Amino acid sequence: MRQVQDVRILDNINNTVRDDLRAEIKRGSRVSVAAACFSMYAYQELKKQLESVETFRFIFTSPTFVKEKAEKQKREFYIPRLSRETSLYGTEFEIKLRNEMTQRAIAKECADWIRRKARFKSNTTGENMTGFVTLDAGSAQTAYMPVAGFTTVDIGCERGNNTYNMVNCMEAPFSHQYMQLFDQLWNDREKMQDVTDVVIENISTAYAENSPEFIYFMTLYHVFSEFLDDISEDVLPNEATGFKRSKIWSMLYDFQRDAVLAIINKLEKYNGCILADSVGLGKTFTALAVVKYYENRNRSVLVLCPKKLAENWNTYKDNYVNNPIAADRLNYDVLFHTDLSRNGGMSNGLDLSRLNWGNYDLIVIDESHNFRNGIGTHSNTQENRYQKLMEKVIRAGVKTKVLMLSATPVNNRFVDLKNQLAIAYEGNSESLDERLNTAKGLEDIFKQAQKAFNAWSKLDQEQRSTDALLRTLDFDFFELLDSVSLARSRKHIEKYYDTNEIGKFPERLKPVSLRPCLTDLDDAINYDQIYDQLMQLSLCIYTPSHYIFPSRLQKYKDLTHNKDENLTQSGRERGIQRLMSINLLKRLESSVNSFQLTLKRIMELINGTIDAINRFEKYGSSDIALYEANGDDWDMDDENTEFFTVGKKVKIDLADMDWKSWRKELTQDVDVLERLTLMVADITPEHDSKLQELFRLLDEKMTHPINPGNKKALIFSAFADTAEYLYDHVSRYIKSKYGLDTAVITGSIDGRTTIKGFQATLNNVLTCFSPVSKDRDVLMPDSGTEIDVLIATDCISEGQNLQDCDYLVNYDIHWNPVRIIQRFGRIDRIGSKNKTIQLVNFWPDLTLDDYINLKSRVETRMKITVMAATGDDDLINPEEQGDLEYRKTQLRRLQEEVVDIEDMSDGISIMDLGLNEFRLDLLDYMKRNGDMDKKPRGLHAVVPATDELPEGVVFVLKNVNNSVNVDNRNRIHPFYMVYIRMDGKIICDYLNPKKLLDDVRLLCRGKTNPIPELYERFNRETDDGRSMTELSELLSKAINSIIDVKEESDIDSLFSAGGTSALMSQVSGLDDFELICFLVVK
Repeated sequence: MRQVQDVRILDNINNTVRDDLRAEIKRGSRVSVAAACFSMYAYQELKKQLESVETFRFIFTSPTFVKEKAEKQKREFYIPRLSRETSLYGTEFEIKLRNEMTQRAIAKECADWIRRKARFKSNTTGENMTGFVTLDAGSAQTAYMPVAGFTTVDIGCERGNNTYNMVNCMEAPFSHQYMQLFDQLWNDREKMQDVTDVVIENISTAYAENSPEFIYFMTLYHVFSEFLDDISEDVLPNEATGFKRSKIWSMLYDFQRDAVLAIINKLEKYNGCILADSVGLGKTFTALAVVKYYENRNRSVLVLCPKKLAENWNTYKDNYVNNPIAADRLNYDVLFHTDLSRNGGMSNGLDLSRLNWGNYDLIVIDESHNFRNGIGTHSNTQENRYQKLMEKVIRAGVKTKVLMLSATPVNNRFVDLKNQLAIAYEGNSESLDERLNTAKGLEDIFKQAQKAFNAWSKLDQEQRSTDALLRTLDFDFFELLDSVSLARSRKHIEKYYDTNEIGKFPERLKPVSLRPCLTDLDDAINYDQIYDQLMQLSLCIYTPSHYIFPSRLQKYKDLTHNKDENLTQSGRERGIQRLMSINLLKRLESSVNSFQLTLKRIMELINGTIDAINRFEKYGSSDIALYEANGDDWDMDDENTEFFTVGKKVKIDLADMDWKSWRKELTQDVDVLERLTLMVADITPEHDSKLQELFRLLDEKMTHPINPGNKKALIFSAFADTAEYLYDHVSRYIKSKYGLDTAVITGSIDGRTTIKGFQATLNNVLTCFSPVSKDRDVLMPDSGTEIDVLIATDCISEGQNLQDCDYLVNYDIHWNPVRIIQRFGRIDRIGSKNKTIQLVNFWPDLTLDDYINLKSRVETRMKITVMAATGDDDLINPEEQGDLEYRKTQLRRLQEEVVDIEDMSDGISIMDLGLNEFRLDLLDYMKRNGDMDKKPRGLHAVVPATDELPEGVVFVLKNVNNSVNVDNRNRIHPFYMVYIRMDGKIICDYLNPKKLLDDVRLLCRGKTNPIPELYERFNRETDDGRSMTELSELLSKAINSIIDVKEESDIDSLFSAGGTSALMSQVSGLDDFELICFLVVK
């Protein structure tokens, strides 16, 4: 009887299964393995021996790579199976090997070997099988058990997470039983399914050349994977409503379509959304498509817009020939911002007293930034419109969704942003907190953001970059913005969308700044002299309540103070007084003519009042009607304030007033006004230097157009009077000298034009001024009518597309720099046919500092009179001080260049902050290409470098044991992206994932095939993936950079108020990061 050899025990520490197999496998051996998984790194360890075997058979002991009978198994079965399948490319304990980045070479050799020598089958049942290995080397038969998986851990090269890992090694005859067992399983057709082809196919993906786009989506897939879990189909627009077949949808550009889907997603999820695309990107159309979507679902929609945009919104819902989307039969209501403060009366065809405000499902607030800041010296006026909206519309009645279209989320105060958000979540921050997955509540997030912002704004100009701010803001803040806002800048659109179909933006020439003096008369006066006089006006005509005897005040309080208004009569009077004093300045800057008109109006008003007081003195009875504002005196923004719409008309009995003091002060004002009138009386149009300068400009434009044959010019003024004055003179000049037609639009009346018999409605005028962009052929099929010069107030400064024109003149500089950019946005639009466009600004004849200081002087002076009158200590508050500074820098920049609103501020723009478009990119990709969870990690693609993005590597890593992001600074934790140059210098570190994702998107988007000349070069340099040491070193540098940056920010946190993050996390090394994929930039 033969000596039975003992069973040997391999402890996998001193003697390992690997070493034993290396010794035992002889040429021609047959190896059979039954185990849970197969790793190509285990093959790598035994490569030499396995190359010499005759056959290699492998059974997966649980269903792996088998065809799924069910569509997709339940998650709890799916996850383990997934990890069995992905361990082909290395298990979680083989990260270190993967980080050597040689997987491509290994996968290639392994696949090649499988094709020649190996076969794989899988157990298809749920029955348990314990893993084992048998080896038939002819002369000796050996069996090893238990062997859980065929991985580097199981054969003893790595410890993994096993406390012990002992394996019994048995010789014949014990081993024969195992061999028979294996054969029996192998031949069991019921239980086994051959999966060799699937294994080869899977392993091949690890060495195939990948398209850059695939790597981009792979990155997104990992970074946003947890976000995918909670995307349900109803958050994505419901296609069944057919809104994609609508006329409006067919008219949108790609970037607008993306916006529509994103908005619907946000409205469904959070009930609110701010769309803050930059000027000239067609927000109105984007919003109309959203409206269409909700109307198709039988929801009722209300659009709230400033009065001046009513015509625009009305056009799209009415059955007019010039409504390009008439076929969609939209049916929303349009009301104005100011209607919220009214309790009755008709507005835009609706009877406000009977309107059921609470019954709207969706509200679109156009120009919502006008909404955020009620204007007034008192904080209590501020709430007005905003509260009304909350009370009447949003909290009342049905659940209301709110879409805000905002020109400029850019702001140096986060408060405004917060107020806009508050509209969306019904002012109840808890309701939003529940839906957001942020660590802190909304209020705290904003407090912290404001704190970070304040600290940032104190930095020196050089250090005060957007980047610096992004680093200090909290992750939650971005999370919040991402959830509820969508903002793209022009640069963004040009970068990420195919501008061939959209057309390019025109190139902006450097703005021309003109500073004509008031007049060319010899003994003429200048601005300063006029200002000195203006400072002496008290304008007490606007504040009669101030002179009521204290004992009689109550009587008037009850009369004037509407019960639910929070604006008192005296508050309103002071508001008008303050506006009027600033207004005189604005009107002087606009044109001498409109200044004269205002002086005349105020004088008539005062004289009428003095007459009444004199009559009273004589006959003893008289009452004074309070001042009612006249629209012509104001510019758009002022008209949009509450002072003019609220309250009943009240008469004050002079007997209740200290009329003597009032009369005295009124008389003083009259003297000043008469002096002023005389000072400017002799400035006639011939001597109006500014007007003459405009003629010169127009001559230049007509004789030397900046785009061949384009004679169009658009002239903006803040005031209707100035516009009318310009029209009277310019139209004659242009008609007689060039035979061209001019029109004026001021919003208060229909336009006027030099064309005989032309019906000058707003739409007709704009259509003939910009025939291409406004579809003249559709509206007036047989007409060739052209208007070449258009003079307008800000009633068309928003929401109109006049891109046929290439020349815009600001005849007066609006006090709000945003307005200037918005005006320019009429012609500075995507898809313009003009190559270049020109902006011309007229400035008052003084230095910018004087100009700004002057404004603040007037404002302060008015405030002081207010204080004296009310004991109210609301002098210029720091916020306004900040605003003045801000305006100053903006206006200064506008003299030099045309800025985008988002680039313009020292403030910060939502544009820099959102990650949402990446999520949408990914969803779209997955809809088309299915899931990516089986794809191996560590894949790469090679892309060409650009001017801005130099050669290097972008690594996408995953922090495996959560040891790094304690301070919550990385927005996409546990994922880390680092862009590193070939020499090891970091181009962009992990704290700026938005920029990195932007870069990767730019490098990869649209490159759907691998680029042969690049990858072939890369493969030669790395010997087909065998010698990856250079890249592997870069990888460890990248990982170290994460750890270093982290330590740096830890050290910062030692000195910051919020406590330290340094003590909370141990610093970790290479093995704590797994390489997800990488992009080689060549």
